Amino acid sequence: MRTGRRTDMPSHIQHHHHDDVHECTELLRSALKDNGITLPSLGIDLPGFAGSYAVPLVALGNCNTTTARKLAEALRKAATR
Repeated sequence: MRTGRRTDMPSHIQHHHHDDVHECTELLRSALKDNGITLPSLGIDLPGFAGSYAVPLVALGNCNTTTARKLAEALRKAATR
């Protein structure tokens, strides 16, 4: 029976399984949207699925300076709460 988690991976990596990267990407997309920020290239880093021990990554991609400033401002506000 398959549980969705790899038991042959080190325990500190097991929680980063492939299903989780989809959820994390959408959570980040939603949080950014709540702050008026859109990262057009936000997605899942496909090469992260290639290796048997690869940790899936969220690809933040590129953004223009206006978006970068909005992101920096949102992070500063969150840090001062």
